[in-house]
Amino acid sequence: MGVIKIDKKKYPTLRFPEFTDDWELRKLGELAIFSKGNGYTKNDLTEKGNPIVLYGRLYTKYETVINEVDTFVEMKDKSVVSQGNEVVVPASGETAEDISRASVVGTKGLILGGDLNIIKLNNEINSIFLALTISNGTQQKEMIKRAQGKSVVHLHNSDLKQLNLLYPNFEEQSKIGSFFKQFDEAIALHQSKLDLLKEQKKGFLQKMFPKNGEKVPELRFWEFTDDWELRKLGELAIFSKGNGYTKNDLTEKGNPIVLYGRLYTKYETVINEVDTFVEMKDKSVVSQGNEVVVPASGETAEDISRASVVGTKGLILGGDLNIIKLNNEINSIFLALTISNGTQQKEMIKRAQGKSVVHLHNSDLKQLNLLYPNFEEQSKIGSFFKQFDEAIALHQRKLDMLKEQKKSFLQKMFA
Repeated sequence: MGVIKIDKKKYPTLRFPEFTDDWELRKLGELAIFSKGNGYTKNDLTEKGNPIVLYGRLYTKYETVINEVDTFVEMKDKSVVSQGNEVVVPASGETAEDISRASVVGTKGLILGGDLNIIKLNNEINSIFLALTISNGTQQKEMIKRAQGKSVVHLHNSDLKQLNLLYPNFEEQSKIGSFFKQFDEAIALHQSKLDLLKEQKKGFLQKMFPKNGEKVPELRFWEFTDDWELRKLGELAIFSKGNGYTKNDLTEKGNPIVLYGRLYTKYETVINEVDTFVEMKDKSVVSQGNEVVVPASGETAEDISRASVVGTKGLILGGDLNIIKLNNEINSIFLALTISNGTQQKEMIKRAQGKSVVHLHNSDLKQLNLLYPNFEEQSKIGSFFKQFDEAIALHQRKLDMLKEQKKSFLQKMFA
């Protein structure tokens, strides 16, 4: 599907080569009929019933085209039900950016809840094209300006009617809509694969480590049959602390550093590279590879009850990191996994202390009761989950790349 680059005010930067006419400018109010959804809130939701689009979905789970939903209600009198092809815009939200977006309701029979502006277009405008142009670029900026309010921001149909819509002929609109629909389908496919992998990993984590009071897990590799051994972590490792860096020390380039917050904002079982850098200070602690690091502080006990392996030499280990250097009985990936899941994680959560800021010390980690199999089984468990992490990372990269490509095309394909 070829596109060519052009440069005129009433054209987009990038365009399909068969289209050359100027885009037309009109008020949206001249091109559509406007109405409102009716009378449902989160409190009306049921496990089963009639499917409903609530306004919050447009910013918590945004899609260009909504074909199915996972929210249901018992239908009331005077409900507004989709005929298919309506464009819906939130009528209220916390910020102007939240509500300056639109989705197409692609399916008949979905209830359209209260606080939704509903746009039914005439035959000059393609619904997907309108949803895309309202949610991006010049039209979105105009909507943001029109949104009014402080703690709650409102956008009325009267505001939408005044929107200046720049649009090409219907055929070009449809081709633009189809182009981005393909992106959305590819993004949805990779997202579902990613979600499935994460769910599968979660399921295996629950089954491949012993539960309370048990000495073997529910699921294990067939060649291993011995009971797991129980010892204090303090008997199996040397403990130390990272040193002296905070977010304020970060630079664009320099020496790569692991800061404690990364372990709960961007968690990985194994950290091999980072995108944070500092100028190295005296007495810095630098990884030799294979250390296990645990945050020493965080906002909640759950935040800091997790561990990662630093898989690379030469990464600075910042302040507020507990560092565990294991003896040759324990595999580092196995330890990071068992600390971050199940019985050991629950024990760490209990040991974490504090109110507004929660702390976890090496003295707490030394007392951790570690249940572990022989080294060969540990290594096999570690490798099994490492493969999961690599597959998850691959799908995440593909997903991020698709989203970036879509974002770039959105910036270039609307006038």
